[in-house]
Formats: sequence, C-alpha cells, structure tokens
Amino acid sequence: MSEPSTPEPGKPVSGTDSTPAPERLGPRPLDRTPADPAAAAVFGRPKGVDGAFAAPEPGLLGARTAFAGLKTAPPVPEALATAFRRPPGTGEPLQRPPGASQDADGAEEPLWNTNNGDESWRDPAAGAVIGPPAVDQDTDSAGKPDRPSGTLLSLPEVIFGRRVKPTALVLLGVIALLIGSAGGMVGWLVARGGDVLTSDVTLAEVRPGKERPSGSVADIAKRVAPGVVSIEVKSGTSGGTGSGVMIDGQGYIVTNDHVATLAGQAVDNQKLTVVFTDGHRVDAKLVGRDPKTDLAVLKVEVTNPTVLQLGNSEELQVGDAVIAIGSPLGLENTVTEGIVSALHRPVVAGGENGDDPVVYDGIQTDAAINQGNSGGALVDTTGALVGINSVIRTADGSSGSIGLGFAIPVNAMRWITESLIKTGQVKHADLGLAARSVSADTAEGAQVVDVSDNGPAKQAGLAEGDVIRKLGDRLVRNMPELVVAVRDHQPGETVPVVLARQGRELTIQVTLGSD
Repeated sequence: MSEPSTPEPGKPVSGTDSTPAPERLGPRPLDRTPADPAAAAVFGRPKGVDGAFAAPEPGLLGARTAFAGLKTAPPVPEALATAFRRPPGTGEPLQRPPGASQDADGAEEPLWNTNNGDESWRDPAAGAVIGPPAVDQDTDSAGKPDRPSGTLLSLPEVIFGRRVKPTALVLLGVIALLIGSAGGMVGWLVARGGDVLTSDVTLAEVRPGKERPSGSVADIAKRVAPGVVSIEVKSGTSGGTGSGVMIDGQGYIVTNDHVATLAGQAVDNQKLTVVFTDGHRVDAKLVGRDPKTDLAVLKVEVTNPTVLQLGNSEELQVGDAVIAIGSPLGLENTVTEGIVSALHRPVVAGGENGDDPVVYDGIQTDAAINQGNSGGALVDTTGALVGINSVIRTADGSSGSIGLGFAIPVNAMRWITESLIKTGQVKHADLGLAARSVSADTAEGAQVVDVSDNGPAKQAGLAEGDVIRKLGDRLVRNMPELVVAVRDHQPGETVPVVLARQGRELTIQVTLGSD
C-alpha cells in the first residue's frame, strides 16, 4: 500500500472538490528603522565574536572606526590585583571563609546552616514560605544590633572614684533635686486637694495667758485641795467612799459619821484608808463619832500635812461665794463653785432604823454636791473652812445634785471635834421632852407631847400640850428648830423658853440638862 501524497499548495486534491484552494497570506513585512551608527558601534557584536547578535552592516565599520579612539579604563594596579584576586592555580568562583571544612567526598559546607531554621532562606532550593523577618537574633525590635553593656559603677565609685566628671555629678544632683521638688509639690497638691474639709492650719496661741489673781477659784483650789482627802471604808463585802478634811497637824481628819461607819452599819470592824491628792495611801483609825450631828474624827500617821484654816460660819451672809471640794462618786480633788443660798436651815436626816435622827443648823448652798462629797470642805473666798458638806436634797427618782446642798457650820463642828479628840464623845444640851411640829392660823411652833420625869422641862414646869415658840434668842416654828435651838447651848445653861398655853403666852426659865 502506498502512502497518500501531500497535495501541492494551490492545487485541488484528487478525489475531492475540483475548486482550487485560496492562497494563504504570508507574514507582514517588518518596517525596521535603521540603527544609529553610533549606537550600533557601542552595542554591536565585537568583531570576530560569533553569537546571536546580528552581523554588523558594512556601513557600520566606518562608525566603529570613528569610536576607535575612545580610551578604556586603566589596568588594575598590581598591588590591588595581588591582594584581591583569586589565589594562583585555583578556579574556585567564590572563596570560602578561613577554616571552612570539607566532607569525606570533598564537598564543601553550604553557605547556609541547614540545622538552623532561621537561615533556611539562604538555601536556593528551599520552598517559599511566609515567616518572620530574616534577621539575626542579636538585634532589637528596631532592627539595630544591641549595644554592648558598659561596666557598672557603685555609688562610692561614682562619687569618690573619679570615674565621673564633677560637672556631671553636679548636673545629676541638680536633676535629682528638681525631680524631688517636683514630686513633693505634686504630692502636696494631691494631698491638699484630696479633701476640701482638711487643710494645713496653725491656730494662733492665746496671749497673754489666763490671769489667776489671788482669791480666784483656781488659786483657792490650788491652796486648799491638798488638805482635802478621800476616805475608803470596807467592812466585809461592803464598802464606800467619801471625803474628809485635815484639821490638825497631828493627823486628825474630820468627816461625816455616815462616811466613817457606812451609815452606822460598820462601827467596830471597818477598815479605813485615807488617800491624799498625791496618791499617798495611809490607814486611818476612828477617834470618835457623833451620830446626832453626823460628825466623826479619824487619825492618820503622817508628817507635815496640809491643814485647812478654820473660818467663822457666823460671818457668812446669803449670796457669799463658796467652793465645795471633795471626791464625788470617787472622783478625787473635784472642785465646784456656788453661793450661800440660805443660813440657819434646820436639816433632819436619818432616823429610819429607830436611831435618833441627825439634826443640825445647816448652811444651804447651790454648789454642786453629789454622793462622795460628804465630809468634804466648804470654803469661802479666802480659802478658810466654813462648813463640812453633809447631805443634799434630790428630786423624785434622782440621786444627783439639783442645787440643794447642805453643810454643817464650822462653828458647831469646832467644839464637837474638840470634844471627840479630847474624850472620844460629845454631850449635847437636852430639855427632857418630846415634841412635834404644829401650825395654826395665829401661831406655829413645837408642841410638847411627852415630858420626861425629873427632866429639865419637868422641873421648869412645862406640861404636855404647851407649844414652844422661842428658846433663847431663836424662834421655834417646828420641832427641828427646837432641837437646833437647844443644841446651840451647852448643858447647864439656863435659857428662857417662850410658850403658849391655853391661849396665853408664858416665859419659863429652863436649866438645860445633858443627853
């Protein structure tokens, strides 16, 4: 079998359509601009070099000849060529670093470290990946290599080692001072503005100081207070506190009987302790007591005590200033001030347990007197003792001061304490009768309800039903005033007694007896 022949172009193929095929268009001719002779001389293929460059046209030889006079770069100096050329006899295209090794087959190390993943970018056969920048590990975040750290200097080396210039030290000190001042100012402003209610303030001092002339309360209290003591009384499980006044340099102290005996509950087995204003404590002994006037005398063994000067209670007038000093509620050396509210006020206290009631001619004052002030001092503006604080009147349901305090006059206290110190007992004048307070439209006084046999009243002719209206120089308006009037005199004295009997007024002379 023969192979089919290839038909000629432009002729019909046998066995096919007899219509001839149209002619195909050839490539479009190129319109090339003639090359510049000068450019052709520069970029043309050198003479005698075979390659892909087109052969120069004959006309360009004249142009090449025109540039034949151009000078080329001078030859490299022999010194540089010797220093930087390849070693003689080697064809190595790239010199290896000194010390580079070769393996057993003679292969050299690659220019990259295959064991370090960070240098994989140097491998031309490595695949393209997105990774961190190809920088060395010893560079900072800005891409700059870290500076080597210098030598660290200690403080003595900086100051005394002459390692730093003096001007630098001065500048450093000034900078530190400025920074500290700025920090302090900021802290001060923050602290000052943190609370609008607080601020730096300096209060002005009061000058001149308080003046305390002679006779002032402060002056009197300073002089008198050391002579007023606190008294502690213990009897078994019971106890109490009160006040006392030093009246003699031998250690005699006057106080209330209800203080020294716990209101009569402890007479023989009580323990008495005296506490001075300086805190010194001394045991005391009971010298004597007078329950009828609520006075008692104690004695302590001390040397050079402060003794109060005794005044004259008869010279007091209503409105005179007085000062009360004592230990109310156990608070030692308490000072209160007031005035004399009334004089010759009959005071009746006690007598609830069948004992004789306490009756005395009291000094009324509005100076604050509370429990514990009993037995303390009532002094005038000269610091002289004018009374012994004893009892107070209180409102219903209250036990504190309401401005009604009473003191035993110092004139009555003087002769009673002298008798107690000398004999240990006191004898009071007595009428020998019992009486009660009465009041009528036309008269008032003390009515006799009982007359003792062979008593002074019986001997003078007083009878039951008589109303005593005056004894001596003192008016009698009630029974307490009769008791006070009788005790103002001494036993054995003869006093006139004015009385009312069956509508008639009589005066009888009575010689007082003793209780």
